[in-house]
Amino acid sequence: MTAWTWVLIAVGIVVVVALLATALFSQRRTARLRRNFGPEYDREVQAREGRRRAEAELRGREKQRARFEIKPLPTQTRARFVAEWRDLQERFVDQPSNAVVAADGLVTRLMGARGYPTDGFPSQATLISVDYPDVVDNYRHAHGVYDRAGSQQADTEDLRGAFLHYRLLFDRLVRLAATDDGADEAIGERAETDRRQSWPPRHAADPTGPQADHSGYAHNGGAR
Repeated sequence: MTAWTWVLIAVGIVVVVALLATALFSQRRTARLRRNFGPEYDREVQAREGRRRAEAELRGREKQRARFEIKPLPTQTRARFVAEWRDLQERFVDQPSNAVVAADGLVTRLMGARGYPTDGFPSQATLISVDYPDVVDNYRHAHGVYDRAGSQQADTEDLRGAFLHYRLLFDRLVRLAATDDGADEAIGERAETDRRQSWPPRHAADPTGPQADHSGYAHNGGAR
């Protein structure tokens, strides 16, 4: 064979190897994003009508998340947040709408304490999807009910579901503490016990009925 023939064969081999390497890299990247984002990956593929656009979006979220230092909570701060949540659970029985509005504000403050930006729900949900992809859709659903709660357009079951969704995210955000002493462990065990209980109760007040109290809406976070 002539020298040119060998050159063409060599070029062909290089091209094939490059294509195989690119395909392998793409497969590994897809597998990593699927593993890291779970159901959020499928949601984005469906929403953006294609894998390439969805993966570009998810990689962009990861880059955005990397710019922030998310820190654990000091034990005392964590205990304060847990105590506030317990107060909200008690309030839900008589004031479910107000409790949901307050829960949204409490979760937002908790995010800020951990180091997440709190300049609006879309950016908050974007970053939460990177660290907690298994609960971000719950967060979206809960925030949708929160938007309706101020105008009394959410019924009791909607509010109950939203409160439980907020609780899922709250548990994930509050679980990590700066120290691992006995007091912190006790808080973690109590939070896990509460999470397994069916809360809040289904006999909570009807937010559209005569016992409803929406007077605290503006004071508990309001629409941002």
